[in-house]
Amino acid sequence: MVSDPAAAGAAVQSLDELTRRLRRECPWDREQDERSIVPHTLEEAYELADAVHAGDDAKFLDELGDVLFQVHFLALLLEERGAGSMADVAEHTRQKLIRRHPHIFGDAEVETAGEVLKNWDAIKQTEAGREPGIFGEVPENLPAPLYARKVQRRAATSGLDVAGVPYDGVRDSLQALQAVDSDREAAFTALGDLLFAAVNVARKLKLDPELALRASAGRFRGRVEDAEAVARADGLVWAQLSEEQKLQCYARALIQHGAARSTET
Repeated sequence: MVSDPAAAGAAVQSLDELTRRLRRECPWDREQDERSIVPHTLEEAYELADAVHAGDDAKFLDELGDVLFQVHFLALLLEERGAGSMADVAEHTRQKLIRRHPHIFGDAEVETAGEVLKNWDAIKQTEAGREPGIFGEVPENLPAPLYARKVQRRAATSGLDVAGVPYDGVRDSLQALQAVDSDREAAFTALGDLLFAAVNVARKLKLDPELALRASAGRFRGRVEDAEAVARADGLVWAQLSEEQKLQCYARALIQHGAARSTET
């Protein structure tokens, strides 16, 4: 499906008009400001990421629309106090993308995606109004895996990085954690180092640690629910089972799941 620019422009204009009407006529929308809206923006962004990870195009389209509405609403709040508009947002982003892609719009030469990222971060450091330093404007309220990856990436683009995928860092950190597990303070530090090392491996493999962890948690949740279903099929109540019985149900659920997958393939 190829988008018609005229149709896309008309649809965006209609969304803008709807956003303005909601702001005028809806009691809830009238009460909002950027601080009350941003939590919803973050929630919609996570739902969008979940749709992308699930490979569900219909949900992807739906969640992308929710994020687009958030952008329109927040831009309208800027407009109301004379600090900007949707047009300003779009033009500012357009100019920024041109500036940060000198290999497309200038005479810079790059051969790899890594070189593009390195140039991107270097250009950001020269832009007016940005905080100085290697870690300038790295938001500390990012989810921990993303914060760790961003810190690592900034250090790497400044020239501080290791070659290859640092699996040894994960092994060393795990051994350190095992050696101090009776000391809570030391274990806390060692655990942080282990998680940080795992994020570094994800960065090197070009994988998103946030999405990977969420997917893993989702798989575990599904397996536990399968184990509960196994118990229910036996006429048992999960909450009344012993730890050993629950582990047995969990193991049976894994076997059944594995058998179902082999049948599908």
